[in-house]
Amino acid sequence: MQSLSVTSRRAVQFILLMGVVSLLADMVYEGGRSLSGQYLALLGASGAVVGITAGVGELIGYGLRLVFGYLSDRTRRYWLMTILGYTLTIIAVPMLALVNAWPLAVGLLMVERFSKALRSPAKDTLISYAADRVGSGKGFGLHEALDQVGAVAAPLLLAAVLAAGWGFQVAFGLLIVPGLLCLAVLFTARAMFPQPADLAGKTPSLTTTGFNRRFWLYLISVGLFAAASVDFALAAFHFQRTQMLPAAAIPALYALAMVVDAVAALGFGFLYDLIGLQTLIGVTALATFSTPLLFSGSLIAAVIGVIIWGIALGAQESILRAAVAQLAPAERRGAAYGLFNAGFGLSWFAGSAALGVLYDVSLPLLIGVAVSLNLAAVVVLWLMVR
Repeated sequence: MQSLSVTSRRAVQFILLMGVVSLLADMVYEGGRSLSGQYLALLGASGAVVGITAGVGELIGYGLRLVFGYLSDRTRRYWLMTILGYTLTIIAVPMLALVNAWPLAVGLLMVERFSKALRSPAKDTLISYAADRVGSGKGFGLHEALDQVGAVAAPLLLAAVLAAGWGFQVAFGLLIVPGLLCLAVLFTARAMFPQPADLAGKTPSLTTTGFNRRFWLYLISVGLFAAASVDFALAAFHFQRTQMLPAAAIPALYALAMVVDAVAALGFGFLYDLIGLQTLIGVTALATFSTPLLFSGSLIAAVIGVIIWGIALGAQESILRAAVAQLAPAERRGAAYGLFNAGFGLSWFAGSAALGVLYDVSLPLLIGVAVSLNLAAVVVLWLMVR
């Protein structure tokens, strides 16, 4: 019989492998997303098309996770859905190099969002089994830290490709390289860990246990948190419009946020395993300061606001996911992650649309609404923890 230390080491190995998978996949789809707006404009799309494409893509990417989370629990085919999802991404994004019309590019971008919805609940469920062994916070925090390496590296790499004059087709075509490496590591993980549920130390029973009141309160708090979150695109629009920053400095500020995201995910992961759900209250309260600082009109305040925004994003991708594993029955985790992601995505979309409208009406009103939603999320979290 394996000792606890051996099983824990294997759990860490699995999380590291899946982190490398996400790192390489992030190079593909975050690299593609970093160029998609400019590329659609180059192909003749209007600003409305670019905005609608981004919004509908997020609705697909988050909303369909509810369906695929349910299907993953019903079929127990977590590996199959994970592999299919990553494969679709690795096909769709590099194919952008071959299109010559914006409707085709929009179609491929929608396929990429669909593929993320397909794999995310199943992938999170697989990782949650290993995280049960080493600590949910540390497990998801380590995975998110590796994930963000790709999110930082790819946009910077593709920016260098464009700066060298090689063009968008070469930039998108190069993404097939990390894509193929991603599949190689993914199949290696599948071969080494055919049953990740064994890493949790117990086999989940196939029962029909539902979700308790704490879980639903948690989803409400997550929805409020998501609705209060200003999308970086709106902040970047504000920086450009007010000429607070040179145009070339705005992507660098986004890269800074991604670095903060990675560090915060790892740090908060360890803290979550020490003090539990109280960590979520602190992170959500801290996120309240982001929007006032972003739209304050001060460059220093805006940079601090971006850093806090990156911290909140790191928490979203690590301890918010870790809490789902703690609050949901093991046999319903696929459905739980589907509900979590669908609720987050729908709330984010509604909040982003509302805050975008409020930006044109009144900045103080935008800030007031965002702060109020965040504080409401803190109250709901406090009630849940109590």
